[in-house]
Order: sequence, then structure tokens, then C-alpha cells
Amino acid sequence: MASTTTDASAAGAIVLGGDLEVCRLGFGAMRLTGEGIWGPPADREVAKAVLRRAVELGINFIDTADSYGPEVSEELIAEALHPYPEGLVIATKGGLTRPGPGRWERDGSPEHLREACEGSLRRLRLERIDVYQLHAVDRRVPLEESVGTLAELREEGKIARVGLSNVDEAELERAREIVPVVSVQNRYSVAERQSEPVLDRCERERLAFIPWGPLRAVAGSRDGAIGRVADAHGATELQVALAWLLARSQAMLPIPGTSSVEHLEENVAAAGLRLSEEEFGELTALAA
Repeated sequence: MASTTTDASAAGAIVLGGDLEVCRLGFGAMRLTGEGIWGPPADREVAKAVLRRAVELGINFIDTADSYGPEVSEELIAEALHPYPEGLVIATKGGLTRPGPGRWERDGSPEHLREACEGSLRRLRLERIDVYQLHAVDRRVPLEESVGTLAELREEGKIARVGLSNVDEAELERAREIVPVVSVQNRYSVAERQSEPVLDRCERERLAFIPWGPLRAVAGSRDGAIGRVADAHGATELQVALAWLLARSQAMLPIPGTSSVEHLEENVAAAGLRLSEEEFGELTALAA
């Protein structure tokens, strides 16, 4: 297995919005909540220990959302890390509501987004959110209204930078006509690449691309190409999947999440794993 002494800084850095530099390997705080991303974790102290260890390992970009729990993930981050160390960026999202465990509904109305942002500010104990993302496009609400609300919140100083999540290339361009966008968070992994056009656009426009579900469809693949590469490096399949993402594009900002300190350390160790050109090509061909 790749060394667990590697610091997240080994992944390199990326700049958000031209002025905010973070390590190119972050942490997704969704899985710190209860089953179905609902309610508190089984052990609140363990969840907070994961967050503290992430910072110790050099991670300075933590991604969350008001819908994780709901509210639980943001509360845990504040309990574990506030007052926040200098340079730590907390990115959160609004636009999804939670009627129950494992259930997600979209609400991109200006009223809801404004209320969601205010709630995140309170729970995170912040005066301004560094990166605030529209969690998903609500087909019942014109995108211009949803993004326009984020633009207003930015003008009011409640958020510093705007990001998007679960959008296609056309929606990204429509949003950018209203407000500067610094990041896009879409589902993407070595095995699932439907968002490749969006990633390519982010790379050209110098926006961060934050892949969610970066380790999906990878675990248990030891008999395939990922397993062969993992064996060659003494690594896990998940570490190889993260290394491929980091090699795929300088725009990439993976945020693998976990509720385990041990698994967190394994993920961060992937920052130091370097694939050969042949290995990168073999893995890239998996989705060809």
C-alpha cells in the first residue's frame, strides 16, 4: 500500500477564482453523517477525529452541503475545527432538501437558496463562505434565477466565490454569463466519465473540476487493469483511482470522503502515487 506518511500537498495545488490556492486533494464530508446521509454519525467523536486528521495531513479544502444530514456535516465541521486554521477553505452547497434517509429533492428557488446560505453561515460559524455551490439545477426554476441569487449573495459579501454542481456544459456557460464561476462538481471517476466535456471546458477556462463519487465502481476490481497497476505500486485500487484522477487534468480537485481515519490516510497517500505513461494510458482506455 502507498505510504500513509504522504501529505496532501504532494498532489500539487490549484487556484480558485485567481486568488485562492488549495491543495489538489480535498476531503468530502458527506459520509460523516448517519446511514442514508441522514442524522448524526454512530460516533460523533470519531467523525470529528477524521476532520482533524484531514487537516493534519495537509488537506485545506473541505467540501460539504447543508443537505448532508441534513445540517449534521456542517455542524461537525464547526465543532471539530472552529476556529479554523489559517488557509482552510470550507466549501458548501445549497439547493437540495431532504424529506428522509437516502432521499433528495431539488429546490433552486431564490427564497430557499437565500435561507440555505444563511443557515450554512450560522452552522459553520462564518461571516462569509469561501466557495458556495448550487447543488443541482431545479428544472422548475429558471437557472438564471437560482444563479442570480448566488450572485446577489456574493455582492452582499455572504459568499466569496460561486461554484456549480451537477451541471452540463450549456448550463455552465449560462451561469457564467451571470456571475464568475470558480468550480464545477460533477460525478466523475476512472470508470464513469459522462462529464468529460465539462471537465475539458473547466481545464480550458481554468476552473476547478471537483469529481464526486471519485471511487465508485472501483472497489473489488483487483483482477482488471486497476488491480494490475495497484499490484505494481503496492497500492490499493482506490489509491490508483485517485492517482489517475490527479494525473488526468490539472483542473482536477478530488474530494474522497470517508468516516474512517485509516481510510482517510490511505486516500491522502494516493497524492504521492505517480503513474507511468503506460499505466495512465491503460487506465484511461477502460472507458473507451
